[in-house]
Amino acid sequence: MDTILAIETSCDETAAAVVSHGRRVLSNVVASQVELHREFGGVFPEMASREHVKAISLVLDEAVKPLPNGWDDVQGLAVTHGPGLAGSLLVGVNMAKGLAYGRGLPLLAVNHVLSHIYANWLLPGEPERGEPVEPEPQFPLLVLVVSGGHTSLVVMRSHTEFESVGHTVDDAAGEAFDKVARLLGLPYPGGPEIEKVAAHGLAAAVDMPRMRMRDSYNFSFSGLKTAALRLAESFGGRGDEPNRSRLPVANIAAAFQESVVEALVGKTVEAAEEFEVRQVLLAGGVAANSRLRQVMSQSLKGIPLRYPPKRWCTDNAAMVAAAAYYQQRDVRAGWDLDVYPGLRLPASGESELVSAAS
Repeated sequence: MDTILAIETSCDETAAAVVSHGRRVLSNVVASQVELHREFGGVFPEMASREHVKAISLVLDEAVKPLPNGWDDVQGLAVTHGPGLAGSLLVGVNMAKGLAYGRGLPLLAVNHVLSHIYANWLLPGEPERGEPVEPEPQFPLLVLVVSGGHTSLVVMRSHTEFESVGHTVDDAAGEAFDKVARLLGLPYPGGPEIEKVAAHGLAAAVDMPRMRMRDSYNFSFSGLKTAALRLAESFGGRGDEPNRSRLPVANIAAAFQESVVEALVGKTVEAAEEFEVRQVLLAGGVAANSRLRQVMSQSLKGIPLRYPPKRWCTDNAAMVAAAAYYQQRDVRAGWDLDVYPGLRLPASGESELVSAAS
């Protein structure tokens, strides 16, 4: 199947997209809930589920509009079935099952983390307008998937041969960004806010530890988050307290960002050299961070770096459709498809996608 419609509802974005041949984006519609969750400083799961129910039909209608023959042009229906918030995932999976069954379409169940990787396959330009077509990423390659819920290093030797060689053992990098932003009094989502404020700060002005786990490609950011909290308290309070004006917010943000970037880049460079990859890819929401892109590019010693446009780093359905196209032989699903909030990619020695609960 060449033209796939995908649904993405793993967290707080209700998204639908149609992608041709895994690369050309025919439509990409996202209904964001950021403003609704901002007052809570993070995603409120029950509210997210309700908003998905309200938005999903409208989003699907918009995604199909650009197709000359509407639904008749769709050859397969893909959906994220994990990892993510259970209630949010259920909205997308149930809608996908109903549509696929009613329209006689193949149903494809896609891993959300894998989807982020395939954002690197989407074409950023418009080939029909004469814009150059960027070649597909070259195997073997290493991917750093870094977002609010996931931080993983994945080696891909082909579309069907890949494994996670490193992951976070506690907080994901994006989650740490959100939590530190909150204690600095910055709005949600925290990653873009810290990046913005850090541009006016001096990382060397405050003492922030460098987080490094030895003898593995795993990451840990909970200690760094705690260090940022203790640092903020040493200046007389946190960002949500009356005396937060004493906080050197820009300097703390810069130091925190630099420490996170150093940890991510260090492990990625080591793994790229050990596994002798041809390319390194960034994926996930934190892949939009300009400082991460800059330092990674400077540190890879001749290994090409690739990352999606910022609009495809955050959750969207175009990346789900791309993953479904390249994985379509392995992700066909039946009508008993369920959601797996703890779904993960296989680690060394595992041959297929597994649930963290198994």
